Amino acid sequence: MKERDKLVLLILAFLGAYFIPFSNPRVGQAILEASYMLQDYAREHVLFCLVPALFIAGAISYFISQQAVLKYFGGGAKQWVAYLIGSISGAILAVCSCTVLPLFGGIYKRGAGLGPAIAFLYSGPAINILAIALTARVLGWELGVARAVGAVIFALVIGLLMALLFRREEKERIANARKLIAQISAEKRSSLQTLLYFATLVLILVFAAWGKPAESAGFWFMIYGVKWHLTAILLVLLSLMLWRWFEKEELASWVDATWFFTKQIIPLLFAGVLVAGFLMGRPDADTGIIPAHYIAQVVGGNSLLANFIASIAGAFMYFATLTEVPILQGLLGSGMGKGPALALLLAGPALSLPNMLVIIRLIGAKKALTFVGLVTIMATFTGWLYGAFF
Repeated sequence: MKERDKLVLLILAFLGAYFIPFSNPRVGQAILEASYMLQDYAREHVLFCLVPALFIAGAISYFISQQAVLKYFGGGAKQWVAYLIGSISGAILAVCSCTVLPLFGGIYKRGAGLGPAIAFLYSGPAINILAIALTARVLGWELGVARAVGAVIFALVIGLLMALLFRREEKERIANARKLIAQISAEKRSSLQTLLYFATLVLILVFAAWGKPAESAGFWFMIYGVKWHLTAILLVLLSLMLWRWFEKEELASWVDATWFFTKQIIPLLFAGVLVAGFLMGRPDADTGIIPAHYIAQVVGGNSLLANFIASIAGAFMYFATLTEVPILQGLLGSGMGKGPALALLLAGPALSLPNMLVIIRLIGAKKALTFVGLVTIMATFTGWLYGAFF
């Protein structure tokens, strides 16, 4: 951190300590709520979502050959293949906007094109089969279908626009990545072994993060009932793979790569969760500094302003996987319009304040803010059009 940045943080800390009215009950409760939200996040998401995702990111960074990333995601790859993989990948990952960050960082650092990587970043938390099914079940099939179709289109369009807007910078970055290919040593494992290794890591993440369905019956609940048995079996398989297929030096490098992403992401993520908790509180509580009923009041009807506010609110709020559905159910019951509801569904799961802070660190402020702007603008107009028809 530069000395100037340290000075700015010191000044902000002083101004906060001087001017924040800590004696106000609402402020005191919001501060406590921020701590509660951080604790909830640590208990519910760090061990079983974020930690597996960080190890997958480290594995992508170290074990996936740069040739493979460039082949399927790089600037010279077949564009339809790259964007197809990026835009539908979220269908198998039940992850939130924060858990997807290490995975995005892993493929981007390895040389993936900005467009396909951004498509993956958006689709990871947005095109979650469980969340879409729950949306259709609880909020109606119209919103469920609109969310599914909108999320796929958003991933494709936003990825293409980002690649177009930053094509010069990306061309240079991909060219530099190609120069490094000659320095990469030959693969020590077959393609099948690498595929099985990564499939095991991904399945561990999927089952460990599997949330409890709303109904205590059916296929999804059956998987929830055996999730830890499946995770334990996969961990045993992973241990055997690491023992038989990998050398000690490789495993140490994997841990080093994982630690690189951990120290980049975790501090900003926790800081962002604290700020989000202070501003809006946990999903099941109305104790943030901004009362929830204020949000419901300004997103009634189907005006462009209502849809824009819903998009902005969704972009800054943190949604754990599947929690956006009961939150929207409550907001719709309080008078929220269907258009703003879809706008929030399209912007909320894919973005959050913690998510934004980390994306800025990974790809720079200019690209990150452009991504956030594209998501919120597209969500605003999509919600407005949907509200006009439904």
